[in-house]
Amino acid sequence: MKIATLQLAPKLGDVEGNIEKANALIQSSKTLSVEEGKPDILVLPELALTGYNFSSLEEIKPYLEPAGDGPSASWARETAKRLQCKVCVGYPEIEKDSQNPDQATCYNSLLIVDETGEVIHNYRKSFLYYTDETWAAEGQVERGYKELEIQEKQVATSFGICMDINPYKFEAPYTKWEFATRVLDSQSQLVILSMAWLTLLGREELDTLKHKPEMDTFNYWIQRFWPLLQKKMKHEVDIDGTKTTVSPKKIVIVFANRSGEEPSAGETKPPARYAGTSAIIAVTQKPTADSDLDTDSSSDAELPLDVKILCWDLMGAGEEGICFADTTQDPKMVFAMKKSV
Repeated sequence: MKIATLQLAPKLGDVEGNIEKANALIQSSKTLSVEEGKPDILVLPELALTGYNFSSLEEIKPYLEPAGDGPSASWARETAKRLQCKVCVGYPEIEKDSQNPDQATCYNSLLIVDETGEVIHNYRKSFLYYTDETWAAEGQVERGYKELEIQEKQVATSFGICMDINPYKFEAPYTKWEFATRVLDSQSQLVILSMAWLTLLGREELDTLKHKPEMDTFNYWIQRFWPLLQKKMKHEVDIDGTKTTVSPKKIVIVFANRSGEEPSAGETKPPARYAGTSAIIAVTQKPTADSDLDTDSSSDAELPLDVKILCWDLMGAGEEGICFADTTQDPKMVFAMKKSV
């Protein structure tokens, strides 16, 4: 499977300008051309075309879109048809009450359209960051799973938006691993994360990392998927259609983050800085000499697994452009789990 993310630094509230930037980045990339081998799926960051750092419902209200009907949806449809791939784009959603048109609920959402431009799924962020809580309601966790038809195969896919991979409200125990556990329980082969992940680094520090990933952020993301490194994966066919009985099991994870610095709309709080570092990885498992991945086990105890993390692409903290992976090809980097002494 060929997967791409578009890492960009959108300007808050400048939807038209952000669309122009997104189109320019895509057009300048040979990777995202039909001639060079188009992607099967393109993933954009959280609130990709509106910007993220809104401080209230009043500030974000002009940019709210009904699901499948608005600038973000139109852009996704046009891009999906042009590239002949599925497109996932983060956007601010408004859903009006059919019984009372004056009432509405807002969500931080991820819209998925297919190659024909048809909307095939709409996921709503379920674990809200404090910035979201000023205007958005929690979505349903159950909507975070769907089988996508890619290359005539059904790919079990889990969807998340940024804070979803953290403990709920940062109140749940760090080791609860809610999102990662759902990935395992659903036997997902693919995980798609649309993000506006912040960094604590200052502007000068980020400038020095423009073309280098922020490894503290990358390492933290990996930590939030710790159950995938500990517990046996249950799916029988991998993302590329290979039976797991003849190869290591793997789950592909797409981190589609944004970059740049963004002031708040009302200038009521400090600017937000984003970590970039978009990545496409896979966690792989194969049995060690004293284990068998195909033996059923209901135990939550650690299993003797040979675990590696494959990384096809990893972007810099301040970059804008395309992060790309062909999961049938060898990765650029391989990280092995090191046993503690």
